[in-house]
Amino acid sequence: MQKEPMLEVTYSKLSEELEQLKTHERGIIAKVIDEARELGDLKENAEYHAAKDKQGLMEARIAELTDVVGRAQVIDPSTLAHERISFGSTVVMTDQETEEELTYTIVGGQESNPSRGLISFQSPVAKALLGKEEGDEVEITLPSGKRTYDIEEVSYVEIELG
Repeated sequence: MQKEPMLEVTYSKLSEELEQLKTHERGIIAKVIDEARELGDLKENAEYHAAKDKQGLMEARIAELTDVVGRAQVIDPSTLAHERISFGSTVVMTDQETEEELTYTIVGGQESNPSRGLISFQSPVAKALLGKEEGDEVEITLPSGKRTYDIEEVSYVEIELG
């Protein structure tokens, strides 16, 4: 079973969502299904089918959350050294060809938000960066082809998930 590293705030949020779905939402859906059943013919009962669809989606989400929370490995990146790139590291790197500067923070899959510079530790970019340090050169294969970057800075910056 592969561990799923994540921040404490993410673990708490996912655990709360799971608890809410199991203790509150399940009961509501069951009640809606029972009420829809009472309306008669189930073949043409839109309320019943909508409620059953919603129940199926909710049960899938419960299964997904149960799996993720069960595999969770809560990590506090502020306690790590960040001399080498690891979970929670913020990396500033420069494209050797274009001199474009990029900044990424390596987070768990549940926290990933590439448009905000938060990339999953499982992404190809993060995998190429893990273990590297300031001054290293890294070659990353992107959809646009291979790019070479100079790692300018590795640090810990408090992670804002938004």
